[in-house]
Amino acid sequence: MELDPFDAGLCAWPELKTTCNCTGLLVGNGASRAVWRNFAYDSLFERAQRVRNKPLGQTDLALFKSMGTNNFEQVLSALNTTVKVNAALAISSSSPLNRYYAIKEALIHAVRSVHIPWKLVQPTTLQTLNDELRNYRSIYSTNYDLLNYWAIMHNPEGFKDLFWADNGFDVSNTVTQGTRILYLHGGLHLIKNLDGSTRRRSATGSPLLDGFAINTPGDVPLFVSEGNAQDKLSAIRDSDYLTWCYGELASHDGALCIFGHSLGAEDQHIIHAIEQAGIKTLAISVFPLSEASIISQKQHYARLFIGQGVRLEFFDSTTHPLGAAELNVPVELLGPSKRKRSR
Repeated sequence: MELDPFDAGLCAWPELKTTCNCTGLLVGNGASRAVWRNFAYDSLFERAQRVRNKPLGQTDLALFKSMGTNNFEQVLSALNTTVKVNAALAISSSSPLNRYYAIKEALIHAVRSVHIPWKLVQPTTLQTLNDELRNYRSIYSTNYDLLNYWAIMHNPEGFKDLFWADNGFDVSNTVTQGTRILYLHGGLHLIKNLDGSTRRRSATGSPLLDGFAINTPGDVPLFVSEGNAQDKLSAIRDSDYLTWCYGELASHDGALCIFGHSLGAEDQHIIHAIEQAGIKTLAISVFPLSEASIISQKQHYARLFIGQGVRLEFFDSTTHPLGAAELNVPVELLGPSKRKRSR
């Protein structure tokens, strides 16, 4: 039943999924927050300026400003290219490499301050996520964190992330069966090579997160964490992998479930891809904070797709497996000293 965006009524997911066969899932930050509330950061760029260990300095900030971006991937890529050019021209300046190390170090500490530690992720949580994700033909994630990847690797049979035996992505070799996971904004497990190609880091579990904290020369993490929609789209177009993933969303066939995604102004490129795909049914999660909040959220989504001929179905996010209360890991388990450092 299609619900009125001007009332506070919400479907329960088990009821809705029997009449709304979603072939795809668009998953956003709300899904990560359901597991670990520290994922509710406003800006990784802002957090990297406030971390206690090696925050971004004034010289680093000047680089971001000169490039007109808050996106780490763009700045680190530029520095990486500069280091290579300097070496080829026998220019002895160490400044670009020093800035590369400093910015990557600040990024590492910012990520550590928000990411759930591997030791706190329960196998039952990974299995719950795994069971739900495999219900879709295509999963489109805008999250850069490792939760979905860890969940898939917990029981990888039937999942495809389009990276092959050598951990490389090949745009000519993407026809596959099973559930596809596409990281629209990249992820902590992905690396951008100097030529714009993408590779996947080979580690799993705890080493995958721990290894991100190794400041390896030339390794540029591929994830788009900042900026407006146009900035994000520009970053996507600089990557063969992200460009392909975006094109897949823009050609998605079938109904789409949207979970934990606010679709704000900075996500206009995602909205455009959904419109381009001509998707006719969207099942959208709404967190039932209050009746007024429910109505406000429903009206927000209704305005986004007004005149598009899209059927909107709204459901209570807490009734969906990805929003189940038992998934939540209390931040208090970190201990007082680590909680203080993560603020």
